[in-house]
Amino acid sequence: METVVAIAIGVLTACGVFLILRARTFPVVLGLTLLSYAVNLFLFASGRLRLDAPPLIRAGAAYTDPLPQALVLTAIVIGFGMTAYLLMLALRALAETGDDHVDGRLKP
Repeated sequence: METVVAIAIGVLTACGVFLILRARTFPVVLGLTLLSYAVNLFLFASGRLRLDAPPLIRAGAAYTDPLPQALVLTAIVIGFGMTAYLLMLALRALAETGDDHVDGRLKP
């Protein structure tokens, strides 16, 4: 189970970095979103992955740490807001320059 989660985090991180290095705005926004998913998955996995763990704490029962789950929920909300903000900035830049190149320069 841990190997699958580690591979998923690595693939999401690699795809996110690859897309961030593109010269257009939509792949950059998509890359940032994939990178935030990788960080969320890493935070969630840091709370120990347990199968058949009880949702409520009983005396002597093993449980998962709820703090990473709360951090992931907060990061999802913040990531959604930042993605919406970045998309609005990208649309504004497209409207002003007529091109979706990241640095805003027009090609000669």
